Amino acid sequence: MATRTTESGLPVEPVYGPEALDDWPAQQRLGVPGEYPYTRGVYPTMYTGRPWTMRQYAGFGTAAESNRRYHQLVEAGTGGLSVAFDLPTQMGYDSDAAVAAGEVGKVGVAIDSVEDMRVLFDGIPLGEVSTSMTINAPASLLLLLYQLVGAEQGVAGERLTGTIQNDVLKEYIARGTYIYPPAASLRLTSDIFGYCRRELPRWNTISISGYHMAEAGATPVQEVAFTLANAREYVRAALSAGLDVDEFAPRLSFFFVSRTTILEEVAKFRAARRIWARVMRDEFGATNPKSQMLRFHTQTAGVQLTAQQPEVNLVRVAVQALAAVLGGTQSLHTNSYDEAIALPTEKAARLALRTQQVLAYETDVTSTVDPFAGSYAVESLTDELEAAAVELMTRVEDMGGAVAAIERGFQKDQIEQSAYDVAKQVDAGVRTVVGVNRYVTDDEEPYEPLRVDPAIEAAQAARLAALRSSRDGDVVGRSLDALRTAAAGTDNVLVPMRAALAARATVGEVCDALREVWGTYTPPAGI
Repeated sequence: MATRTTESGLPVEPVYGPEALDDWPAQQRLGVPGEYPYTRGVYPTMYTGRPWTMRQYAGFGTAAESNRRYHQLVEAGTGGLSVAFDLPTQMGYDSDAAVAAGEVGKVGVAIDSVEDMRVLFDGIPLGEVSTSMTINAPASLLLLLYQLVGAEQGVAGERLTGTIQNDVLKEYIARGTYIYPPAASLRLTSDIFGYCRRELPRWNTISISGYHMAEAGATPVQEVAFTLANAREYVRAALSAGLDVDEFAPRLSFFFVSRTTILEEVAKFRAARRIWARVMRDEFGATNPKSQMLRFHTQTAGVQLTAQQPEVNLVRVAVQALAAVLGGTQSLHTNSYDEAIALPTEKAARLALRTQQVLAYETDVTSTVDPFAGSYAVESLTDELEAAAVELMTRVEDMGGAVAAIERGFQKDQIEQSAYDVAKQVDAGVRTVVGVNRYVTDDEEPYEPLRVDPAIEAAQAARLAALRSSRDGDVVGRSLDALRTAAAGTDNVLVPMRAALAARATVGEVCDALREVWGTYTPPAGI
């Protein structure tokens, strides 16, 4: 029998037996659920008490349209919302900026001011719903807008729960929606940590993301290694800013992909927990158990969805979701089967949520904690993936850390090579993709995707014009000046930023004020 390899290139033996775990220190490598090294999960009971949080990622067009979708998801039983923002918002531009032309409302919802945020969450009880926001460079702004709307609902900051992604380092590696240079971005991240400790103590201040690197082509080993290397950089930045590790680390969270390769994905999640627990305890001296826990959200693999025979994606998503659950995720988003074609329809989004509900309530995967514990195959893969990830993390450290490696283009080059290798395998038929290079049909059924109305751009521009004409321009100007002063000094910028947003300064105006002080990031030549 031939030996196959994992997505990371690790060998998978045809048969595993007791010899695979000879002299294997089970207590040291496994422990018990909810205790160091957290291989078996971060909580003692995991899903036996209650299932993971079921999130659905949604946002498109205007705030009003997205609000209607959120109400549909809440009524369908989702336990948490996850907001997608359009590209202008992600890049810190208003909808009427010249650079935003053609992109308003296309891949997420357009948010230009507190008025849009108010509409986005109209009728959604923010004291009861946990909200995740996929936003990075302007994460501080969207968090503050959320806090302002919560206050309007009478919800104190101590009651607000959710997550901002706030992981700009992976933007330099894989996505490109950065604004400021790395040093300024890390300063902003540290200010968010300090602000939330005082104002929003239950908020997860960062979701350090391997997902986007994986979608760009990173292998599971690269996903873990580069994500945890970035996390190290954030911890160091916070420590340099004078924060205590056990004050901010319990609010760190992570975000990973889940692919169709179940065994390697389960091993990946278990290995990542073990590595992070060791880094936090031994390297950073964290003594609070919550500081050592790698708590993470998972999203099924968008890159593995196909436009051909899109209904087959329902099967892929179910398998990917199962891998995430068996790996011990804390929350999960399941992609809709039609997302390879366009924004998901209402029916497709509901089916994606139903997939999670079937796993939680019709299968037995919630009956016991870490059902793969002691598996010859999975424990071997967990150890091998952990060793490979640690080796790659060491290479990043030897370059001077994640930021230094980013400046050299190391992570980007590694990921691009992996993506190229996969594309070659698919083209050559070595890697099977059902409906693409095998089991192809000639009579694809017609599909009508959800389309975003192009008139949204003009409507958002009109809203902005009305906003600017009705607000107190002098108050906005003074508040933006105060923000520039804080950015040029050492004060926490979120305090004057909140005042500016409350005065109805726009997202673009606030980001422009910081651009004037910190500049914008330009990648080194050749990267």
